[in-house]
Amino acid sequence: MIVTGASRRIAIGAAIARRLVTDGAALLLHSWVPYDAGRPWGADPGGPEALVDELRQAGGRVEHVSADLAEPDTPAALVDAARAAFGHVDALVANHTRSVRQALEALTAEELDLSYAINTRATLLLAQAFAAQHDDTRPGGRVLWMTSGQYHGAMPAQLPYIASKAALHELTRTLATHLMPRGITVNCINPGPNDTGYADDDLRAGVIRLNPGGRWSTPTDTARLAAWLLSDEADWITGQTIASDGGWSAR
Repeated sequence: MIVTGASRRIAIGAAIARRLVTDGAALLLHSWVPYDAGRPWGADPGGPEALVDELRQAGGRVEHVSADLAEPDTPAALVDAARAAFGHVDALVANHTRSVRQALEALTAEELDLSYAINTRATLLLAQAFAAQHDDTRPGGRVLWMTSGQYHGAMPAQLPYIASKAALHELTRTLATHLMPRGITVNCINPGPNDTGYADDDLRAGVIRLNPGGRWSTPTDTARLAAWLLSDEADWITGQTIASDGGWSAR
């Protein structure tokens, strides 16, 4: 399996990787530390190598590639690296993201292009390279990616992010119908407000107050849903966007 965006041990990619290793999967982890280092939350002090070491100590077969998904050739290179390591790739978890705050008045073409390149283009190219290895001799597979809450409520301060994430949300059904004849399912998770180290005390308190579940979502919540959607039990579930948010989006 491939899990992209697994740079920080506190975040969703790491939680998914931990769960998949527990379930016996061999993983190629992708990271790009320069992005995290430039954001307010910062990079993991141990780097992605700390997560790789943790997973290997837990018995996981884990390889790691650091690469910039803004580069058009990176998606295919990641799939090639996973095939070289493990022979075949049964599932793709496109968890990577670029999230930069720009409202309409501050919007730039440069940021729009970069957000689309990473969040939308790279995800589609990953799916293309993943699906290309599946044919009549080896049908079946799982594609899973992440959206945000833009389809439940306005997010005017994050236009490049929500535009590119909304594209993934809408692409889910179309790609699912295209790939289901090959036994490949395509689903999308909205992890809801998920505290991965970016929230301040006021934001944490506000989400807790408004969420019917009485708390924030956690990366482990997302990992449990991801693991099921990647399992054999979910072979009839495709084209769906599922919120794992304790009722946040149902308010």
